Amino acid sequence: MILISLIMYRFSDNTIHCIFNPMKKILLACLLFGQLSTFAQPNNKVIAYYTGNGETIQQYPVGKLTHIIYSFLKIQNDTLTFHNEQQRKTLTQLVLLKKNFPNLRIMVSVGGWGGCSFCSALFASPAHRINFAKSTVALFKQYAIDGLDLDWEYPGIEGFPGHTYDTADKEHFTELVKALRQEMKKDYLLSFAAGGFEKYLRESIDWDAVIPQVDFVNLMTYDLVGGYSTVTGHHTPLNDYRPGQESTQKCVSWLLNKKVPAEKLVIGAAFYARVWEQVANSNNGLYQTGKFKQGVSFKNFSTYFSDSSGFHYYWDKKAKAPYQYNPGKKLFATFDDKRSIREKAKFIRRKKLGGIMFWELSDDQPANGLVEEIGKMLAQ
Repeated sequence: MILISLIMYRFSDNTIHCIFNPMKKILLACLLFGQLSTFAQPNNKVIAYYTGNGETIQQYPVGKLTHIIYSFLKIQNDTLTFHNEQQRKTLTQLVLLKKNFPNLRIMVSVGGWGGCSFCSALFASPAHRINFAKSTVALFKQYAIDGLDLDWEYPGIEGFPGHTYDTADKEHFTELVKALRQEMKKDYLLSFAAGGFEKYLRESIDWDAVIPQVDFVNLMTYDLVGGYSTVTGHHTPLNDYRPGQESTQKCVSWLLNKKVPAEKLVIGAAFYARVWEQVANSNNGLYQTGKFKQGVSFKNFSTYFSDSSGFHYYWDKKAKAPYQYNPGKKLFATFDDKRSIREKAKFIRRKKLGGIMFWELSDDQPANGLVEEIGKMLAQ
């Protein structure tokens, strides 16, 4: 029997790093311990963005998730912190979930649509990038957080109307990621939310420089027809078949052609519908002019799209995407549902991708929802 007087370990996504009394020098024991660890992640990630509180999450099937990304924390000057005491409390409660789900990773996100007005100016400064990285790791150590997801929408190109952007953002994003990785070492996860459309892929990210620094990329392959569009379409389709149309398949193919490792690509699903009004009764409302009206959470689909609502369900075989149209009210809706989730799961397995993420867990129904469908499909 080999006795080790002192072993400490830190958890990363796939490994356990052993640090032991140098007098013992029992490297073999550490290696064996790492191989026998129960903390190895499943082949497919199931990543939930989450904006709710620590109590509400208890009603969801957390055991089917590999990562929860709590969204969004605050950047005060150049320091990562909480918006308020409630956020701090919620984050603490989420971390406690790991007691019952030891494979679960709890990450935090910064930015978001409308939440990165200062990013271009802030991260142009090397000093601010370093201070942000140091404050991030300090917060992680204090609260046992497992990693950071950057949601800058978008480096180098227009995002939220009125937000500053500059072509130099592309280089500054690379330097930000490098600063974070240098400070995090291999002890924490680092990912970013990437636009799922071609302009972002081409102009926002230096993929050759960034990909080696991050653990995975969350592809926002939803909102591909956004609220500013005056023409309806699929906002989260698997495939494209029209000129200029965006899709999950198109985004993934572009990145694979750039030699981005398939296992680092996590595709996105939308747990909500986008609804347009004033849509003519032609082609069941698909690819028609209209005006964005509202979003609808998946948990409310059974009410909003009830049999008496006037909506009719359709399936686009080419896009592998569902939609609904109400001819009486001239309303068109685009969304993910269990059928499209099954197609995305098949795509993940076929392309050997890293998994699936979604916005967001609070939009799901607690029982028999989309999370359960994802777990069922990816377990096959």
